[in-house]
Amino acid sequence: MTKLLSTTNHDRDVVDLTYVYPVISRRAGGVSLGINLNPNNACNWACVYCQVPNLSRGVPPATDLDLLEQELDEFLKKLIYGDYMIEHVPEECRALKDLAISGNGEPTTCPNFAEVVALIVRLKDKYKLDVPLRLITNGSSVHKGPVQDGLKLMSKHQGEVWFKVDTLGESETLALNGVKLSPAWQLAQLEKVSLVCPTWLQTCVLTEQSESAGFMGNYLAWLQQALAKGLKIHGVLLYGLARPSLQAGGDSLRSPEQTWMMNFAQKIESLGLDVKVS
Repeated sequence: MTKLLSTTNHDRDVVDLTYVYPVISRRAGGVSLGINLNPNNACNWACVYCQVPNLSRGVPPATDLDLLEQELDEFLKKLIYGDYMIEHVPEECRALKDLAISGNGEPTTCPNFAEVVALIVRLKDKYKLDVPLRLITNGSSVHKGPVQDGLKLMSKHQGEVWFKVDTLGESETLALNGVKLSPAWQLAQLEKVSLVCPTWLQTCVLTEQSESAGFMGNYLAWLQQALAKGLKIHGVLLYGLARPSLQAGGDSLRSPEQTWMMNFAQKIESLGLDVKVS
């Protein structure tokens, strides 16, 4: 039986390629063609909800640009001209919604990030793809020159950044993301992104956050501060867990009740921002 893609399985090896993998994305609303720049499963963060197997702390090697171009070119042909959609994608999801620089770690730590973006843009133009080029990032390296170069190029080709802000406060981010982050640092990194490329915040919410007395108020106050500084945030992507965490203790993680999520979304919308809840 031909295996169909689903939102509950984002296996990076589904097509046995090093860098390219298709998924059905809840947030994108259809097929997202991922570009995994961390095939060594290394990330500079360690989020408790991460669904990457055998995750390690670190950064990826430089991307093999020739191999990436070969894989992306050949797979785009299958998606656009072949039977891949019919054979592997449920009928209601048979539309390519984006090209997403994401994967098994933080993509902006890739040493040749700007060259990767240029390669993807070239193939996007070759196939005349009218879809966003999305970067899904924790924001830790967006201030670096090569990443800024990549972001500026993305902005000219339907680029969009999904910038992770799950929680606020040093102890809170250490517990959730494995790194101590100050709200001021998160705001400064967000500013460096939003100045050069359209940006959405992406926030994974667990029951631990929803049950914390200060989480919602701190998040909304931080958003107000960002807006007061004139940061151009296009909206917020709120989501819970779709697949189980593969990290130690991850089997105990749960998503908040839908009523709580919708209440949170309404409070964000009251600030004048669009919100999408998954």
